Amino acid sequence: MSLLIEGGAVLTMDAASTIHQPGWLWVDGERIADVGAGAAPAALRAAAGRIIQAAGMAVMPGMVNGHTHLEQIMARGVGDGRPVVRWLREVIWPLEAAMTPAEVYAATRLALLEQLKGGITATVQHHKVVASLEHVEAALTAADEMGGRLLLMRLWADTGARGQPVEAILGQLAQLRGRWHGSAHGRITIGSGPTAPWRCSDAAMREITAAARAWGLPSHIHVAETREEIALLHERTGLGHIEWLNALGVLGPDMHLVHSVWVSDAELDMAATSGALMVHCPTSNLYLASGVAPVRKMLDRGIPVTLGTDGAGGGGSQDMFETAKLAVYLAKLNALDPTAMTPSEALRMATANGARQMGRADLGRLARGAAADIVLVRLDTPRAVPSPDPASALVYSACAADVHTVLVAGRVLVEAGRAVGVDEEAVLHECAEAACRLRQRAGVTM
Repeated sequence: MSLLIEGGAVLTMDAASTIHQPGWLWVDGERIADVGAGAAPAALRAAAGRIIQAAGMAVMPGMVNGHTHLEQIMARGVGDGRPVVRWLREVIWPLEAAMTPAEVYAATRLALLEQLKGGITATVQHHKVVASLEHVEAALTAADEMGGRLLLMRLWADTGARGQPVEAILGQLAQLRGRWHGSAHGRITIGSGPTAPWRCSDAAMREITAAARAWGLPSHIHVAETREEIALLHERTGLGHIEWLNALGVLGPDMHLVHSVWVSDAELDMAATSGALMVHCPTSNLYLASGVAPVRKMLDRGIPVTLGTDGAGGGGSQDMFETAKLAVYLAKLNALDPTAMTPSEALRMATANGARQMGRADLGRLARGAAADIVLVRLDTPRAVPSPDPASALVYSACAADVHTVLVAGRVLVEAGRAVGVDEEAVLHECAEAACRLRQRAGVTM
């Protein structure tokens, strides 16, 4: 069906960050057929199967959540005040170990519902519940049903508690690739997700990354999140996290380095030389008091940086507008420089850079031929009026609740703030009941 969106402030996210205010978009099927400034041509208005009036709204590309653990919504509100490693051992790992496929499904549906309603059209899921293929496929099934895009990184570790043999990791990764990679018209893809350097042996990191590359799959790893984790790897290797990856020869454009808080200038240079991508998670870094990532230094080196909310258990919020705002604030504070990051840079991290992380050049921009992943956000609210700059209003004033309409591949998934074809109350009720049962069974309390 052809669809015309007109009258809004169109943030194209092209190289010049062009904004048509007002502007229009013509959607034909799954793609954007045209975009322009001012009033829409009369011929398009006459030919449109549907017209969406976007006056008072920003029209922007769908946002990409560059790192999360969807299943951790079961830990929301539990475990406050613990350092990262203790929080993992006392809250996250027991919950994950006790989860059934049905509970993974319920958690994933609620987390993706929250994200879609907040303008996130693509999610990079670092999937931790891998006891069986059924546990992983429960998340993939939920994502397929919700209609957004998902890059599932099958998390693995071969050392320590819950470590798995390399053969088992590669076997499940191969099965997931064969059954799901490129499915649902390309909305669902698979990758390798080593958990963190201190949980992965040298041999496994080399072998599994090599296999992923041979299959054309990216890799996604927690890096240098806390000083405690730096010390854990240093004891074994004498190296920092990125130094270790570089020494193994696994850094490359297909490697996503998540957090990268405690990194040296030399390690940033290694990442830049390799073409690796970094994922900034300001909300969880603040919640867990991990530290502040040197994002300005990353950007100045030409390192692609994306934004991630991290799991809902680590701060509670899956709001990418809040994430973008915190990213700007932290960059300014860390550099003691009010010019250290602009709202446009933060939006680019959440859209165009996120598209690169998804391996989809046709995402993250509003242009002819791009995928019709589009979000309409109300800016006619008491928080945003009378800002003349839509980018500034989106980052500093908007929130997930301001999202009005969401399209993925030209299909309307959210309209007037409500998910289309989804019983929201049933999804909430199902997950809330499952979470109560899971926490009791796992022995996890506040």
